[in-house]
Amino acid sequence: MDLSSDKPQDLDGSRGIFDDSVPQIDRSELDALIVFTSGTTGNPKGVVLSQRNLLEDAHAISNWHHIDAETRMMCVLPIHHVNGTVVTLCTPFYRGGSVVLNEKFRVGHFFTTIHKENVHIVSVVPTLLSFLTSHHQTHPVGDYASLRHIICGAGPLTVSVAQHFEEKFGIRIIHGYGLSETTCYSCYLPISLSDEEHKTWMRAHGYPSIGVALPVNEMAIHDDQGNPLKDGERGEIVIRGRNVMKGYYANDAANETAFTHGWFRSGDEGFALTGDDGQRYYFITGRLKELIIRGGVNLAPLEIDEVINRAPGVKAGISVGFENDWYGEEVGAYVQMEAGLEGNEEEIIAFCRAYLPFSKCPKVVVFGNDIPVTSTGKYQRMKVAHLFKDWKAVQFKA
Repeated sequence: MDLSSDKPQDLDGSRGIFDDSVPQIDRSELDALIVFTSGTTGNPKGVVLSQRNLLEDAHAISNWHHIDAETRMMCVLPIHHVNGTVVTLCTPFYRGGSVVLNEKFRVGHFFTTIHKENVHIVSVVPTLLSFLTSHHQTHPVGDYASLRHIICGAGPLTVSVAQHFEEKFGIRIIHGYGLSETTCYSCYLPISLSDEEHKTWMRAHGYPSIGVALPVNEMAIHDDQGNPLKDGERGEIVIRGRNVMKGYYANDAANETAFTHGWFRSGDEGFALTGDDGQRYYFITGRLKELIIRGGVNLAPLEIDEVINRAPGVKAGISVGFENDWYGEEVGAYVQMEAGLEGNEEEIIAFCRAYLPFSKCPKVVVFGNDIPVTSTGKYQRMKVAHLFKDWKAVQFKA
């Protein structure tokens, strides 16, 4: 065996994979992870992510949030989901930072752990913000001076939830958006915004902005024919770039639908507005399949959620489209009241009527103890739609 070469040989004397005549594999495109979607509007699909997908998104996220070797993050989300895996595991490790792992989210230990472990950034979903704000109305908060900001996405964030949290704790929420199909995040609010600019994008347009596209991908709003829409026009959020998945595992039909017009079609409805800085700021109004179609008119659930959650005594609430003989679908509200308060349907409907036209206003309120969500905080509206079956034949009049 010739030991003089700097290229190792196999025992039989061949060069093996080091032989110049053998093409080298681009390992960045090899499959690294299959993560299953939450299935809020259909059966879960296996999203195939490559090594490159993970590294590209980690690179983009770490640059955006100034994550480096000195940064410590905290993971309170399930690591079977891309938010927990990519944001709070892959990203800090990519930069040589560190992570504080929690067995699960515990509202009473959140700020205590941040102080004890000197945590700089945490990624959460909107429901956790609500839990923290509610809990600390009656419990002391303690010291959390190390915390720079909170990343929030992966579920519907309302203006009221964001405003109450930021005013209560003085912590800036860096709202963002992405999907398993785009590895994780595709856009964020800039962290360099002034306080006034931040408040404007979070509160002034009916929905908190999900921010501007990360450099790793492009974003746009398209109609159902794949045509780009102008500022303020609602359509489907579409994405293309180096963080977009390889495809759905063993699901050719889903892949064909998802990439019909050359972009990844998110299935989410949204719009965009151009800021004074020349950047395009995006907003999400809901899942296209979750739109309430009343008399042929599409209604965005998140717009109605905003009003329901501002009603006096409401701890949490969601709008629900239920089957109706007169309009195809009607609008209902499923509501959880604050502890110790009795629900009053007439008061909640009257409050909503003050802020919404009759067509968008809930006609029925059903009270419950929990708002059904996935493990990553996404509302499961269809799980409570059956509770409105008694109103299927009712014609509601203004």
